[in-house]
Amino acid sequence: MAEEKKTAFEILNAVNVNDHTEVKDTGKVKLTYLSWAWAWAEVKKRFPTASYEIIKFNGLPYVYDEKTGFMVYTTVTIEGVTHEMWLPVMDGNNKAMFDHPYEVQTKYSKFTVQAATMFDVNKAIMRCLTKNLAMFGLGLYIYAGEDLPEDVDDEKPAEQKKTQAKSQVKPKELRKPQAQAEAQTAPVQQAPVQNQEQPIDPERQKLIEAANKLVAFCKKNGVDIKKVCEVRGLSKQSTVEDYQMALVYAETLVSGGEENA
Repeated sequence: MAEEKKTAFEILNAVNVNDHTEVKDTGKVKLTYLSWAWAWAEVKKRFPTASYEIIKFNGLPYVYDEKTGFMVYTTVTIEGVTHEMWLPVMDGNNKAMFDHPYEVQTKYSKFTVQAATMFDVNKAIMRCLTKNLAMFGLGLYIYAGEDLPEDVDDEKPAEQKKTQAKSQVKPKELRKPQAQAEAQTAPVQQAPVQNQEQPIDPERQKLIEAANKLVAFCKKNGVDIKKVCEVRGLSKQSTVEDYQMALVYAETLVSGGEENA
């Protein structure tokens, strides 16, 4: 029986793009970007007839609105299927750019968003193209906040999977001493401290307060806390400042600010 042909989405969605991403750390938030040149090359390797188009408005590769700023659009066609994508022209803080500078006041800081240049427009177009390719599956898991594509394990050779499975099983002579060591140390680790209150580390307390404040704000204003955490890259290693900037982002969503892309 002939093997069923995979769709373009299934093929591209299984590609591991991790070695070709760049993480931008502003000190406040971490954003992951995929190289547009690599992404397009991988698509053309698999689908030579694929094409893309930058949508133009009166000859210009962008549209401008005095109230919302600049927006760019692209379309990608693979095997007869076309998807459209759009992206606002944004600065390093993911704030919409206009044809003039303006100031942004948040709860924690005040800064100026500079006027957009053609460099900013060009950068937005290529980011838009990369996001457009994600609609066909390539690197889509990055936008979903995942670490690996769904089928990355399925692409490994059967022998490699078998070897990995064996390496994960510990021999009896290794497991036994480890089990004995764990049994010996467990009572010490789990023994309760009687008549003593464990002091909470001040920094840990601040972190808990910042996290609770973010959760309370999102709950009160109907903001998707999961989305905020994914966009702002919150994790077990996040700092108090990370949670504070996540709160700023949540505030921009409530006030109608631009969504991270």
